[in-house]
Amino acid sequence: MSGADFVPFSLVPLLIGCLAAVACALPGNFLILRRQALIGDAISHVVLPGIVMAFLVTGTIAAIPMLIGAAAAALIAVAAIEGIRRFGRIEPGAAMGVVFTSMFAAGVLILELSDTSGVHLDVEHALYGNLESLIWLDATGWASLTDPVALAGLPPELGRIAVVALLIVALLALFWRPLAISTFDEGFAATLGLPVGAIGLGLVIVSAIAAVAAFDAVGSIIVIAMFICPPAAARLVTDRLVHQVLWSVAFALISAVLGYVLAGYGPLWLGFGNSVSAAGMIATVSGVILALTAIAGPKRRRI
Repeated sequence: MSGADFVPFSLVPLLIGCLAAVACALPGNFLILRRQALIGDAISHVVLPGIVMAFLVTGTIAAIPMLIGAAAAALIAVAAIEGIRRFGRIEPGAAMGVVFTSMFAAGVLILELSDTSGVHLDVEHALYGNLESLIWLDATGWASLTDPVALAGLPPELGRIAVVALLIVALLALFWRPLAISTFDEGFAATLGLPVGAIGLGLVIVSAIAAVAAFDAVGSIIVIAMFICPPAAARLVTDRLVHQVLWSVAFALISAVLGYVLAGYGPLWLGFGNSVSAAGMIATVSGVILALTAIAGPKRRRI
């Protein structure tokens, strides 16, 4: 593919996929270590109705309304779980299962009953993302990277996920020590005066922000693989936290790049006429990497 084709049609989706994968993998490391990996699953289910309602109220898919909608949906979910647990007298896991699946189903139903023809927001997009559509129409080649007029036409999703990825990196660097201590030993962290509860809540909030930012790229289901697979694979390669985070970023980038390429060209190489979902292929490559590390990773005995 020449630069005249690659830059407008593939460069931006590829960058968005890479940034989304890294933004999810970074907090995913600590979710894995805290044995809270399914929080990523829960977040992806809960944010969908919030995002949909934010769109219906504002009429646009913008970062701030989406985050507000996701936060409101999360608060409703917490209140509903607590209410079901107390009044229904069932264990928290069952209450969470009921609320998360119900809210996710409600989001899908609202999408099906709503007019979203003006934007790329429909059930398929909400579930699996729409990475391939995030193209740079104003680009004509590599020279567009230094053309202010062409740069002004970049898809806003790129700027949003870039800001979120940088924010997550900055927060991780700033709170690395208290986050690491509380992850491995909450009791010891509490004796040091660290706000263990606030740290855990902050991790969930950051994960929710990453899920919302990645929504356009991979939807609300495939994002689960981005939270879990690269960190889990990294955990099977090393037992040092810094190295695990670096490995997870490497696996996330490999999954994004290789998944995007295979989605577009893999079917053609095999003789099929159509490409497949880029987000789906990214998740598939993530799963393959996890399977390989589970089979041959230096630390595979821990599973």
